[in-house]
Amino acid sequence: MADNKTILIINPGSTSTKVGIFTAGEMKINVSIKHPDEEIRKFATIWDQYDYRKEAILGVLRENNLEIEELDAIACRGGNVKPLPGGTYRICPKMIADMKSGIYGGHPINVGGLVAFDLGNQFNIPVLTADPPMTDELCISARYSGIPQIARQSSFHALNQKATARKIAAGLGKRYDEVNLIVVHLGGGISVGAHRKGKIIDVNNALDGDGAFSPERAGSLPAGDLVKMCFSGEYSKEQILKLLTGGGGLYAYLGTTNAIEIEKRIAEGDQKAAEVYEAMVYQVAKEIGACTTVLEGNIDAIALTGSLVYSKVLLESLLKKISFIAPVLLNPGENEMEALAEAAMRYFNNEEELSVYS
Repeated sequence: MADNKTILIINPGSTSTKVGIFTAGEMKINVSIKHPDEEIRKFATIWDQYDYRKEAILGVLRENNLEIEELDAIACRGGNVKPLPGGTYRICPKMIADMKSGIYGGHPINVGGLVAFDLGNQFNIPVLTADPPMTDELCISARYSGIPQIARQSSFHALNQKATARKIAAGLGKRYDEVNLIVVHLGGGISVGAHRKGKIIDVNNALDGDGAFSPERAGSLPAGDLVKMCFSGEYSKEQILKLLTGGGGLYAYLGTTNAIEIEKRIAEGDQKAAEVYEAMVYQVAKEIGACTTVLEGNIDAIALTGSLVYSKVLLESLLKKISFIAPVLLNPGENEMEALAEAAMRYFNNEEELSVYS
């Protein structure tokens, strides 16, 4: 066992950079560096943030008297890369080139990947990523949309979904590739995945308008009405896209994405807040029901993960709707930092071969 390895974990977000130090088998340091809006707005593009993000990461090392040369690996959350099977990958020049191209989208995680890659090259340290958001293991039937010009795509919380599935499988005394699970990530976005014997054969596109609405995303919409909005002349393309991701869901109805605030409003008798929150739960339950048919009713467990699992109001309502399907097991929180550390340890312990990005 490689319990003596020291791994730097990097997980950049839109307004924060999470940095962790995993060593001696546990996460010794786990900090989230907040980036104020006024600082982020100074940068014209995400790539202009390179030095800013790099300094934030190196600052954590300095504060903890840790030299880069002491690291055995760097593990970074996956960026916007081409669709690929789940697994652990070494970040390579081709992956960096695809992130820089913008073809698959732009996000600060791409900058984090470049920082990690450069540090790894400079100090001869392996740089890894695991189960990036574009992880694609969909079965053939799941790719059909109903219009030949549009194929359903896989874009979701793959890192946390896969890590949760492995943890739940282990708790059942089985390997991930021996179980059928429905894994539900409940956070700012919501994804519901059908995991069959180690592959996510169907999942909603949690970023781009599919599935249940979430705190900040619209989810699936009546297509005809959406087309009418697009051609009404009242909205720009950017405004429509903002309604789908960032300005939809709970935020559009209630003006907040904060579940604690919404639960407080419900407790104080806000009927509208209660209706909207329940509608979100209702849609999540429908997605779980759909995955039940995908797995033909052969389900070992339903796993709930993500920050909203801490919501007692949501959990109570959801359990009433889905508990008859299969045992429901909880793994609350985002868990991405731990998932990256676990991927690196599987690599060091020769439990998983590195997948090749080409």
